[in-house]
Amino acid sequence: LPLIKGLPMKRGFHNPFKIHYSLVGLDDLDGFNEGERVTPEMLVQKNILRNTKLPVKVVAYGQFTKALTVVANRFTRSAREGIETAGGRVEEL
Repeated sequence: LPLIKGLPMKRGFHNPFKIHYSLVGLDDLDGFNEGERVTPEMLVQKNILRNTKLPVKVVAYGQFTKALTVVANRFTRSAREGIETAGGRVEEL
């Protein structure tokens, strides 16, 4: 048998440089108080994230109504617009 048939778990291409993000939706941020600065460490304390080993990406899932300062590694375009239209600020790490 060829070697590849003996090693079926080694098929295909796996990008070693791909970055996996922890995703946070806008509806998850609604649990914070108005005017608060939300960091990845605070998200772990509120049990929204498990740990801070992976970078954080904020996605536009749900409604957002509070003016917060959100600190994360990445933001989607619509999440950034949603935070800024609610009166908040965006800070990238």
